[in-house]
Amino acid sequence: MKTITPGSALGLDFGTTNSVAAIASADGATDLVEFTGPEADGAVFRSALCFWHDEDARGGLAVEAGPWAISEYLAYPEDSRFLQSFKSVAASASFESASVFEKRYRFEELGRLFLDRFVAHAGGGLKERPGRVVVGRPIEYAGARPDPALARQRYDAMFSGFGAEIHYVYEPLAAAFSYASRLADPARLLVADFGGGTSDFSIVQLAEPGAARRCLPLGHAGIGIAGDRFDQRIVDRLILPMLGKGGSYQSFGKILEIPRGYFADFADWSRLALMRNRRTLDELRRLQRSAVDGDAIGRMIAVIENELGYPLYDAVGRLKRALSTDDKAHFHFSGAGLEIDADVDRSDFESWIAEDVAQIEATLDRALAAAGTRESEIDRVFLTGGTSLTPMVRAIFTRRFGSDAIMSGGELTSIAHGLALIAREDDLAPWAS
Repeated sequence: MKTITPGSALGLDFGTTNSVAAIASADGATDLVEFTGPEADGAVFRSALCFWHDEDARGGLAVEAGPWAISEYLAYPEDSRFLQSFKSVAASASFESASVFEKRYRFEELGRLFLDRFVAHAGGGLKERPGRVVVGRPIEYAGARPDPALARQRYDAMFSGFGAEIHYVYEPLAAAFSYASRLADPARLLVADFGGGTSDFSIVQLAEPGAARRCLPLGHAGIGIAGDRFDQRIVDRLILPMLGKGGSYQSFGKILEIPRGYFADFADWSRLALMRNRRTLDELRRLQRSAVDGDAIGRMIAVIENELGYPLYDAVGRLKRALSTDDKAHFHFSGAGLEIDADVDRSDFESWIAEDVAQIEATLDRALAAAGTRESEIDRVFLTGGTSLTPMVRAIFTRRFGSDAIMSGGELTSIAHGLALIAREDDLAPWAS
């Protein structure tokens, strides 16, 4: 197993859905950090946390992360709090803390707990603190009004003490650095990185191997729309109508629409688990009593109280992945009195995400403009991230650049690999952000 040694550096892709690390050794080798144990899934570590009561744990709450968090949740769902996609709130000023049982955790506290378990499950691979850590960051953070300065402040607090030096690099630039290691000829490269929370684009000029500066960033752009937004569209169409969306309630003799904020939070993986707090549940119970269809609100309450966020996420993810390969797929979810079975055509799904895909393509145009580059000047296109496998997204690039120019691979690991390669550079200034 590869381990941190004197002179080693670490590249860390802290992702909305998954996190991956790679070690760059002083001898020039770069290796992914593998996790050990029956729940481990190679080098991919789910960006999730699970809390549960344990009187022997510090503060009375035990915590796990990654696939171990999923395992703990599945074993005891009703006495667990399962948080996922919490990176999505890094730049949100409206997010102050998460209520977990009787405790509240700020973003950086959640992040440090996550890193502690990440290191623990690396089987000694991260036993020693690395001298230099290069962390990926999106070009634009997720959220309606993302505050990059706030995100940096929270990241700094999260990673404080993780390494002797902490540097941040745009994620698609790291993917470009990774891809450059495969090429023998100069090229102008477009990197499109599609994660859970953001879609980012960078245009990079690649020099020949051995050049003093192999990669020259030319321009970039990003948007807080990606896989989780597509999930929200599925939840909105298939699930929320069963939970009261579009319904009404009575108030002082008037019929009013049920506030949409509850449904927006429910469809957001980073916020769904946080709805299980006394204030929100009391509001929903009052709404249930005055709603025209109180049973629908009752089903929402039941899903929240029974901690069904993960199985719901899993069902939505399975549908989305199936529609990446098949023209039609079946959606099934069952729990807490909510039963949904539906056949979904890919064409229907694509109509649900059409507006989002149009915004993603407009962001690509902004990246090309920022780089002063025409489509015809792009030699290669490297697609990475799980959402790059969505046919409607991939079609943007085949239509505009031709299928021969498109390359992919390492959808979940290329950024960590590139970050580790950058960590070996003597001068990080051209890459740091």
